[in-house]
Amino acid sequence: MKKTLLALAFGALCAASFSSAATADTIRVGTHPTFAPFEFTDTEGQIIGFDLDIIKAIAKSNGDEVQIESMPFDGLIPSLLTGNLDAIISGMTITEERQKRVSFSEGYYDSVLSIIIKTDKADTYKTADDLKGQTICVQIGTTGHALADQLSPGKVKALNNEPDAILELSNGGCEAVINDRPVNLYYLNKAQLSTLTEFVDPSFKEKVDKFGIAVRKDNQALVDKINAGLAKLEESGELDQIYVKWFGQTRDGKTPETAPEGTVANIITEAGEAVAADEAVEGNAAPNPASAQ
Repeated sequence: MKKTLLALAFGALCAASFSSAATADTIRVGTHPTFAPFEFTDTEGQIIGFDLDIIKAIAKSNGDEVQIESMPFDGLIPSLLTGNLDAIISGMTITEERQKRVSFSEGYYDSVLSIIIKTDKADTYKTADDLKGQTICVQIGTTGHALADQLSPGKVKALNNEPDAILELSNGGCEAVINDRPVNLYYLNKAQLSTLTEFVDPSFKEKVDKFGIAVRKDNQALVDKINAGLAKLEESGELDQIYVKWFGQTRDGKTPETAPEGTVANIITEAGEAVAADEAVEGNAAPNPASAQ
């Protein structure tokens, strides 16, 4: 009898192990790693960033693994639709146009756009509308690209990555670069050019872009799985830990005593303090320095 019970228990254990292994998936995730701090390549050639930490944590919470595929931004959705990818995480804004082609997870990051211009043009370009009719540089396929098309139809230079856009601006090939603020601040700090400066149009603060993870419309099961993983990360506090690592704040804007050194959190904080100092002189209230919202 004991042998029978032991055999049954062993069989159940094996079945459970087999079932767990059978349901574990390797999710092929596409990204364009030129969008720091969300996704970029480090000095050792590894793709890292906020988005990578998010998708890996989601997969781990569900008992899955991820296989990261690097490709140009404008090739991500086509690759998803043809079945070469299972999901996309690449600082991708949830828009009505994209929702016609793909499904999205719940939003995992809120962002606003900002504008980089030459320092000596600061009195000329104070709002986005001031750039109407001017040549504008953007990273191809981004929401900054969409806005530039509205401001200056036919006068937009769409480049593969942010460094190329900044270089074009520095060389006089355009009047401004429009992109998500954390990305602009990261590369502006990296370039260390006193000839360039960054500002946020007041109207941008009224329109928050939500980043989501894209999945094929016929794969609602994966959307649900990703959303369940996000919920687990939020409940466990791991989502806030990832936020603090890269941005120096929790998702709801709480700031720890010190931001992690060597991350974009410091860059955004320093940029915010500079803005705060300027606005204090003008008698205006300063924005939340470390927030991209």
